[in-house]
Amino acid sequence: MIEEMRMQGLGVIDDAVLPLGPGFTAITGETGAGKTMVVTGLGLLLGQRADSGAVRAGATQASVAGVWVVPDSGPVADIVTDAGGELEPFGDAQGELYVSRTLSAEGRSRASVGGRAAPAAVLSALADELVVVHGQSEQLRLRSAAAQRDALDRFGGHPVTEARERYAAAYAHWRELDAEIADISENRDRRAAEADSLREALALIEATAPEEGEDVVLAERAERLANAEELRLAASLARNAISSEEGETDASALVAEARRQLERATDPALSGIADGVADVGYRLSDLALQLSAYLADLDESGPHELAAVEERRAALTALIRAHGSLDDALEVWRTGSTRLAELDDDDDRIERLQAERDTARAALDDAATALTAARTEAAERLGRAVTEELHALAMPDARLEVAVREGVESTHGRDDVAILLAPHPGAEPRSVAKSASGGELSRVMLAIEVVIAGTDPVPTFVFDEVDAGIGGAAAIEVGRRLARLAETSQVIAVTHLAQVAAFATNHLSVVKSHDGSVTASSVRRLEGADREAEMARLLSGLTDSDAALTHARELLSLGVPANC
Repeated sequence: MIEEMRMQGLGVIDDAVLPLGPGFTAITGETGAGKTMVVTGLGLLLGQRADSGAVRAGATQASVAGVWVVPDSGPVADIVTDAGGELEPFGDAQGELYVSRTLSAEGRSRASVGGRAAPAAVLSALADELVVVHGQSEQLRLRSAAAQRDALDRFGGHPVTEARERYAAAYAHWRELDAEIADISENRDRRAAEADSLREALALIEATAPEEGEDVVLAERAERLANAEELRLAASLARNAISSEEGETDASALVAEARRQLERATDPALSGIADGVADVGYRLSDLALQLSAYLADLDESGPHELAAVEERRAALTALIRAHGSLDDALEVWRTGSTRLAELDDDDDRIERLQAERDTARAALDDAATALTAARTEAAERLGRAVTEELHALAMPDARLEVAVREGVESTHGRDDVAILLAPHPGAEPRSVAKSASGGELSRVMLAIEVVIAGTDPVPTFVFDEVDAGIGGAAAIEVGRRLARLAETSQVIAVTHLAQVAAFATNHLSVVKSHDGSVTASSVRRLEGADREAEMARLLSGLTDSDAALTHARELLSLGVPANC
């Protein structure tokens, strides 16, 4: 439920605060005062496309902010949290959600949800959970088959929802199997070529038998062998410097002499140093042995080994060129057999998949039949209930039927749903798109929402001149139905009829002022004599006519006094 909305610089509205709250809020005002801007402002908060033409002339930007009271857990809270926003605590299991939208005169738009910047798509997601808006465009939408099917499914409640979910799962499974069979069948030549290529690759990898990291090791070995003479000289000189085989003075001899001199000394402080020098001697001996082993390895290696290493590297290079890296080649070796078995099994696999698809098709048929049955049962109840509502909405001879017919299979089922209207006795029921006038379509839409609200309540309904094209007793009944809808949902209605506004629990008036150069509008809540005067204006165009005021008071006695 939206508690309050503030609009600034939007159309003719300079700065207006709308106190909304629970129940039925009627919004009235003179033609051109900006009543439609209220719906436009709500649309901006609900993620609708921002049009820079809505920015007030002379203003740099327009802004709309709203405060919603929502459950502190559930889909709305999840959307807000995912967007990085927060709800403000508000009573038991509820929170306040602050939403705003700013539109610049250049067409740039910014939105905020729960205190955090958010894209307009987040507002649209919230709108799906919070509001149903009905205006002239929505009446036209009711003429579409998809909208009529959605209305029936909403009314059908859990039985239809459960059957639809079961059908959707069965349909997705069948489509997946069918697509897989089509892919294998249509790409058999490609898959055969892939199998041949993979078979050759596996054979080459098997013949080469590479080891992980082998290319790196061989590169280092080849580098060593290619520079063997230079390496041999360096290692030989280093070994002779540490431990000469020709009796020359070397590092080992010098360290040994230092150790002997220290061991002859009687000062205990030098014994620790002597031990350290001894360790150096042992380390030098170990290094000399390592250098001797290195030289022996070089002596055993020769041109024949370098040739063998280069030959092995060439074989590995062929694998690397084919697969990108040696690791990738080894990955093909690890997984290729499984993929090859899958490619070679196409015929048998298609046969197995076809059997699975036949089973899935049977399950889909059962789910489609169950969905049609659930919709058909709901259609009969919806038709009867809406017909009763239409009788009360000054269409006493009208009859509404909801036809469920076999249609094209899709993700929504196999049903075409059509809402048919017979406006008078003897008339053949025809699609509302062809048989309903604008005023009749408004009443059909309202009757459907009143009926559906019993099984699928919506937090907030917004009606933009749902009473267009009607008047008199029909208008009074429209007001009654909006009041009834407000018993379970918040209802906001822009209206030009006193008969409708009389049933509001909250009456707001959009007031236009003109200073000679600029027209501006504001919004004020009406009560007492002010409300009676506005009702009289709606009835006669006069605010001080005794007859109109008497009629206004009579109408107000039919409705529920506003909670002001």
